[in-house]
Amino acid sequence: WSLRLTRCVVLLCSVLHVVLFSNPRITTFSPSQAAVVDDVSSKLVFDGAEVIQLYRYPGLSPSTAVTLLHKVQHKVTDAITSIDGELCYNIGLAAPLDAAEADKMAWLLRETFEPQQLTASSIFDSSEPNQAVIEVGPRTNFSTAFSTNATSICTFVGLDKVTRLEPSRRYLLTSTRPLTGEEKAAFAAMVHDRMTEEVYAGPLPTFKVAAVPAPVFQVAVMEKGRAALEAINEEMGLAFDDWDLDYYTKLFQDMGRDPTNVELFDIAQSNSEHSRHWFFKGDLVIDGDKKPHNLMQIVTEPLNARPSNNSVVAFKDNSSAIRGFEVKPMLPLNPGGPSALGPQKRDWDLLLTAETHNFPCAVAPYPGAETGAGGRMRDTHATGTGSIMGAGTAGYCVGNLLLDGQTLPHEDPNFVYPDNLAPPTQILIDA
Repeated sequence: WSLRLTRCVVLLCSVLHVVLFSNPRITTFSPSQAAVVDDVSSKLVFDGAEVIQLYRYPGLSPSTAVTLLHKVQHKVTDAITSIDGELCYNIGLAAPLDAAEADKMAWLLRETFEPQQLTASSIFDSSEPNQAVIEVGPRTNFSTAFSTNATSICTFVGLDKVTRLEPSRRYLLTSTRPLTGEEKAAFAAMVHDRMTEEVYAGPLPTFKVAAVPAPVFQVAVMEKGRAALEAINEEMGLAFDDWDLDYYTKLFQDMGRDPTNVELFDIAQSNSEHSRHWFFKGDLVIDGDKKPHNLMQIVTEPLNARPSNNSVVAFKDNSSAIRGFEVKPMLPLNPGGPSALGPQKRDWDLLLTAETHNFPCAVAPYPGAETGAGGRMRDTHATGTGSIMGAGTAGYCVGNLLLDGQTLPHEDPNFVYPDNLAPPTQILIDA
């Protein structure tokens, strides 16, 4: 799905130049194709809804459908005999489109060689008792990166009325008997990420949510001192320890004002162990015996012993680097323009960085791994005056896999993982 959505974004970008510098109406269609195109454009003009749905088939490749069917028959029920899929584009509009705008919007969403596959209505019929349609898509309370890119492209081509564009995935399940609610829920759980996506009960009527943002309020540190921070720390789960409570109490008293709940929440994240690694500089006590060096001092001891060694960057910047050597990489002969590649002398140092991403991968393995890999790449590119990433590895330490028929002696089949975390097997497969 990620590849298909990425392809769609690339497609939208690739047609931008054509839209700006040519007439999109030059595309020609067969009579049957033209009828489908007219249906799509008409729906965009006359529907009048706040969110309009357009559909694209197929949404699953044959090999993906076969693989998913095998998993579902094993994990949910063998009563399911086939799975089909389609995409649904949920288009949020601030105002109805006119005919020219509708044609342009439909043209952006069509693929070049299969324009007839974009339709105004779904090809799936869920009225059959032995068929069920399950639809999953992004949560409505925040816009995805796909939507941000898509709406930006729409704005560039004059479609300012498009406020949001989110793709959802629709699955048609055919079975030997009607599926139970539990079976449908189990299937939905397999095909969506519950942290960033949700199950759609029907076509989205709106992207608006009923949730009201929590109010911003001040915490009475000036009046109640540390006790006020202790109370909000417990209420909001800020994970402030005694040092934090003392430090922030004094900080805001010195500033002569009360902090807001938003400020304290931000401080809890940006000054957290994940961001600052405070524990590395804390006292190291083993069995009641305080050690002379903390973890950071132990880690930096080899460098301090030989500071004139081959270290170029260490314990600063975004990554570390050691002295490299002269190389002859293939680089553009004319940087900044179309150019042939040729070997060129460079003096490059070697860089190594590590990224930890424990909790995000445990909650949402694939998106967590995406941001982890992105952070690792950012650290590389942001070191010194810039660098080139050559290779990367990923390692995961997880609990009991409990693979079917492959239970290992050290695994505990009775151990129950928290229901808000992904099971170890899913982490290894998705991440």
